[in-house]
Amino acid sequence: MADLGVTKSHSRPYVSDNNPYSESQFRTLKYRPEFPDRFGCIQDSGTFCQQFFHWYNQEHCHSGIGLLTPAVVHFGQAPTVLAHRQVVLDAAYQAHPDRFVRHPPKPLPLPSEVWINKPAPPGQTREAGSH
Repeated sequence: MADLGVTKSHSRPYVSDNNPYSESQFRTLKYRPEFPDRFGCIQDSGTFCQQFFHWYNQEHCHSGIGLLTPAVVHFGQAPTVLAHRQVVLDAAYQAHPDRFVRHPPKPLPLPSEVWINKPAPPGQTREAGSH
């Protein structure tokens, strides 16, 4: 590639059909402190990923989905969990209203849409590199 004047780059161009959930998984995976520089063999990588994806889907609360786990959202348990959170927040507010300056607390809502590169509204164009 160097002989042809092509420089190596690890960045990707804008791709409109990226899956935001897969992208989130890969970013989280890449920045985990226990993610190794290299795996000893393919079996090591499989073991690591099995443990990582169990944690990611079953235990890790994601800010983009209302601090819920993907499993809770996928299996339709989000309304129950959010209702329980509201009960806990209401009790905290009743016990210490002075801790909540602006208004009684509410759990984060589930998003209605998730995007990496949201398409421009009809009649508008996106600038290259804008997110």
